[in-house]
Amino acid sequence: MKILVTGGAGYIGSHVVYELCDNNYEVTIYDDLSLGQKENVDARAKFILGSTLDPKHLHKILTKNHFDAVIHLAAWKAAGESMLKPEKYAENNIVGSMNLLNAVVAAGIKYFVFSSTAAVYGFPDYLPIDEKHPIQPANYYGYTKIEIENNLNWFSRIKELQFAALRYFNAAGYDVQGRIRGKERNPNNLLPIVMEVAAGIRNKMQVYGNDYNTIDGTGVRDYIHVNDLASAHVLALEYLVNKGKNLTVNLSTEKGYSVLETIKKAEEITNKKIKYEIVERREGDPDNVVASYKKAQELLGWEAKYSDLETLLSTMWDIYK
Repeated sequence: MKILVTGGAGYIGSHVVYELCDNNYEVTIYDDLSLGQKENVDARAKFILGSTLDPKHLHKILTKNHFDAVIHLAAWKAAGESMLKPEKYAENNIVGSMNLLNAVVAAGIKYFVFSSTAAVYGFPDYLPIDEKHPIQPANYYGYTKIEIENNLNWFSRIKELQFAALRYFNAAGYDVQGRIRGKERNPNNLLPIVMEVAAGIRNKMQVYGNDYNTIDGTGVRDYIHVNDLASAHVLALEYLVNKGKNLTVNLSTEKGYSVLETIKKAEEITNKKIKYEIVERREGDPDNVVASYKKAQELLGWEAKYSDLETLLSTMWDIYK
């Protein structure tokens, strides 16, 4: 099968591309390199420089190459920034995705795997969050993702399109085989920031709030290794092809780690002191968020293999040290 991966030179996308190539798919990457890096591109994949904000180019590429499926990862993903610059996220995430979706339909492509987010759920009504949880995003980033999911649902009903939406929280770690070496640009997530402090790239880091209703007052989150995410994207594609049904699943571990737990473990692994300061909470940050992966396990046979905190941090330190 011929697969187009948007954002395939990015942090998560590059791992997805390696997983696809390892499984003998014919892969083309479509990336504007605003966040992606050429050094992380698998040599087995083709690369096209392009933006989802260029609908004419998208139509040309998709019509010309006769792809069987699209895996869509091109997006801005900083929840905090989305509350400051919603217009940036509206354009890139929503408009860009609709440009892509229109081009996919015009080209007659039947399968669409969407890298969504568990931020669509917002503040949890119960834990662990499952796929039946109310959709109530607490930040604009989460809103952009559910808007795309809603459009995928409509397009699937009206057009011949099958889609998978994969909802997950904090992607972390690096390829367990060490093939991807380029560090994430301008990271906003906790673990790469911890690594930057350990490596001396930053002097210290900020911990947003210490008065949450958690074990140590800092926010608890569900982290997932990018290799586990990559395998899920490929399994989701295979599900669409083999079952002919749409799919919406969480990718998670059901185990959360607090910010201070993460910092302490990172100090053990790196043998470095990680300096931090407590600052005010960020708007839209829940106390504790973990999700259920039972549906992904049942339908895809998927389970996280590398998402324990030790593996997450040690594969990152191999890059940052």
